[in-house]
Amino acid sequence: MKEKVIKALDLIRPNLQADGGNVELIDVSSDGIVKVKLTGACHGCPMAQMTLKAGIEKVIKTQVPEIKEVVAV
Repeated sequence: MKEKVIKALDLIRPNLQADGGNVELIDVSSDGIVKVKLTGACHGCPMAQMTLKAGIEKVIKTQVPEIKEVVAV
């Protein structure tokens, strides 16, 4: 499952990098929770939570349906 999540993150990463940000995978738990760390311009950005839920989580859940939630750590 972790490899699928990495591939999903690779799909969204260019969009984040275009704005000076990035995302780092921290963990994928057996119960379907993905932990990520927003870096670069994304770290501390007021829109980071929206990017996380409407962007990153949406792409990951589409690519890896067994994922329940994506959280920032």
